[in-house]
Amino acid sequence: MPELDLTQSEADALIAMEKVRVDDTEHDYPTAGGKLRLPLVSRDRRESFILSIYRGRIDFHKGTYQNLAKLVIPLVRVDFGGQPHTNPDGETIQTPHIHVYREGCGDKYALPLPAERFPNTDDPWQILQSFYTFCSIVEPPKVRQGLFT
Repeated sequence: MPELDLTQSEADALIAMEKVRVDDTEHDYPTAGGKLRLPLVSRDRRESFILSIYRGRIDFHKGTYQNLAKLVIPLVRVDFGGQPHTNPDGETIQTPHIHVYREGCGDKYALPLPAERFPNTDDPWQILQSFYTFCSIVEPPKVRQGLFT
């Protein structure tokens, strides 16, 4: 079983590490309530990652994108269209927001989504494209945009 605690420098290095798709399989962007879990690897294939794409069941503009390291450790998560998040210190962060791994806390803290890195927060598809860049996913899985994406 992989070690579940990372130092901040290890987490930062994993976030910055270039990630590529493992194959050319085409996937459909999830419909309402759907989820994709897509494998990624580092360029040297020594590290494994998962890209998780979740779509809200009723609200098409609600969803979560997550990048996991070592298949189970949440490095980065973006939540949009849902409820605000209350951090362990009591601060409430409105949606959309981002969770970035924090040593000793994992992904328990949220921050406002940085506008300079996520310029279009009204479109889930555009948020996904920005998420790829934020997470250093340089060759993302082939995900087809749907009619209601």
